[in-house]
Amino acid sequence: MWDPTVYHRYGSERSRPFVDLLARVGAEHPRAVVDLGCGSGELTETLAGRWPGARIAGLDSSPEMIAEAGARGTGVEFHLGDLAHWRPGPDTDVVITNAALQWVPGHDELLTRWARALPPGAWLALQVPGNFDAPSHRMLRELARSALYAATLGEVVREAPVDDAAGYAARLVAEGASVDAWETTYVHLLPATGDDHPVLRWMEGTALRPVKAALGDTAWRVFRADLGAKLAAVYPARSGKVAFPFRRIFVVAQVQEEK
Repeated sequence: MWDPTVYHRYGSERSRPFVDLLARVGAEHPRAVVDLGCGSGELTETLAGRWPGARIAGLDSSPEMIAEAGARGTGVEFHLGDLAHWRPGPDTDVVITNAALQWVPGHDELLTRWARALPPGAWLALQVPGNFDAPSHRMLRELARSALYAATLGEVVREAPVDDAAGYAARLVAEGASVDAWETTYVHLLPATGDDHPVLRWMEGTALRPVKAALGDTAWRVFRADLGAKLAAVYPARSGKVAFPFRRIFVVAQVQEEK
């Protein structure tokens, strides 16, 4: 279950990659624009400002997120659905997917299918986190696979489920697309306030969701406290801030004009 309130704890930091991704999309007058993995819809709504003449739609697999998005009443279409089953329509000129494909097994094959199905000149822009080898995620995997938790969590936590920028670029170039691919490491300076470590609070909105769902309340409290102590040792607070480097992978592709 996705909790919009928990996810939005660091809304400004989470939204910045979306803005940076969108800045490299060169579409001028798209007919239809789709945001795959739209969450609660705030960022999707900004697409209407960028392309006021387009039909804007958002898709997400979380009922909680779509319920919040649909309640906004802005005229943007929001739909509940699985990204793995989505197919572009004949007028889909822009596809945005921001911090969503890492949750979709086999998404590299999806990119190939989308590139082949999109109309000539359409744009496909994706961003995925590339921080699965960061200390935060290494400690999460180590703790989850320790003797105390391995039976419950050993298959829940994941190795890196994403490719690098070069790998995604190669796949889309093979389909004849022109590609702009890059990686960025944001250094988020998170306020060190309250009893909980800010990196722990960040992870509760994403990577720790399946862990919490797999554990009972008591085991979750113990796991959370253990991980928080480990994070505090690796990400110390200085002058009231915790520096949290976060690598992200970006790819913007324009499909071939003639197929």
